[in-house]
Amino acid sequence: MENPLQLKCLNHISLVCRSVEKSVDFYQNILGFFPVKRPGSFDFSGAWLFNYGIGIHLLQSDNPDSMPKIGGINPKNNHISFQCESMAPLEKKLKELNIEYVTSGVEEGGIRVDQLFFHDPNGYMIELCNCDILPVTPLPVDSIQLSCSLTNRNVRRQRQQEEQVQLQVQKIEHAVEI
Repeated sequence: MENPLQLKCLNHISLVCRSVEKSVDFYQNILGFFPVKRPGSFDFSGAWLFNYGIGIHLLQSDNPDSMPKIGGINPKNNHISFQCESMAPLEKKLKELNIEYVTSGVEEGGIRVDQLFFHDPNGYMIELCNCDILPVTPLPVDSIQLSCSLTNRNVRRQRQQEEQVQLQVQKIEHAVEI
């Protein structure tokens, strides 16, 4: 698969906050992130946190009252997902902390993934799950439903490259036979 931008990994996510202080408390004491040094040259309030191989950059909203109201918990909304070992201790801890949550699950090929969804203090959705038990299976290019012309063009280009490689392999195999 092509990597035209030579990306290595996800580095961080940035979240605009009603209150950086409340958000730091949540991400540190509920999700286990720890504060890391943030460049002093920024001219706005914020905090950087890190754990689990990812950074969370919290940015103070210029107008917290204008941020969208926190709605109901909907697992189909945008969310950040963290893998965990066992759901039972997580549910117990969220109950102790009076954090509202909903549970859900998905099953594929006899494997059940348990999910737990809740909001951070700003209304961003958090998912905790045992998703790592579900194998990540790449789809063959032919089985992907393509609707975007850019995607179609990229797929055609990839197929052409694969055909060229296949022709080169055939030429080498033929040369070896001679």
